[in-house]
This record gives sequence, C-alpha cells and structure tokens, in this order.
Amino acid sequence: MSSPLQILVDGDACPVKEEVYKVAWRMEIPVILVANSYLRVPDHPLISRVVVGDQMDAADDHIAELANTQSLVVTADILLAERCIKAGATVLSPTGKPFTANSIGAAVATRAIMADLRAGGENVGGAAPFTKADRSRFLSAMDTALVRMRKSG
Repeated sequence: MSSPLQILVDGDACPVKEEVYKVAWRMEIPVILVANSYLRVPDHPLISRVVVGDQMDAADDHIAELANTQSLVVTADILLAERCIKAGATVLSPTGKPFTANSIGAAVATRAIMADLRAGGENVGGAAPFTKADRSRFLSAMDTALVRMRKSG
C-alpha cells in the first residue's frame, strides 16, 4: 500500500495558507507548514508546523527531504520546485500554476536570466501582485491535483 498523501507548504511568504488548510480539512490530508520563523497555524490534528531556523535554504532543504510521490508541495520558489519534482512530488505555485518536469527547466532558466539582469543593475520589476483570481486558480488547481493524486495513489 502506498503512503498517505501529504501537503507540504513553503510557509514563510505563502499567501494561500488558509486555502490549503480548508482543502486539507475537507479532504482529510495532513499539512506540514515549513518556515524559517514561528508562524501561527490552526490547532488541528491535520496541521503541523516545522520551524527550521534562519539558515540559508533550511526550509527548502527540509521540504525537499520530505517530498515524495505522495506529496503536494506549495511553493513559489523555482529551485525548490525543481528539487521536489525530481523527488516525484506534485508542485503548485500559490497562483495555481503547476510546476512540471516539462516546464521546470524553462522556469529555472528564466529565473537565472532575471537574476543576472538584476545583478547587472537592470530594473526588471518583481512578481505581479497576488489577486483574487490567483487565489481562485490555486484552489481549483490544488483540488484537481489532490483528486488526481488520490486516484493514482
């Protein structure tokens, strides 16, 4: 028998934590929120919090270690997404955009180009503001991903 599904959340800057909790409660799937500092989480048996400290990439390293084929990982971090995909996890950004084995290479390359431009002094702007449409898209994508994972698990 396969291991149970789990939701891993890169928690420090995640704008959809409440949505994750609601879906987790409805589908009875445990959530592990990983963060560099203390974050409040609901007092519920399905929700746990891991505070890893402020070492560089400590939260990413912990999530990548936990990620497997039964994990849905929620992160906006492209390099963490790449590590989790390699571990077999399903990965969603907080805007509902799935990171996949087919798309992650281009995302990593774009990230590197943007970092080079910023390092060279270019003003390339930042991420677009988070919207209600992003939240709605995330909820739909999360629900779809978990249903698919449950059927294939």
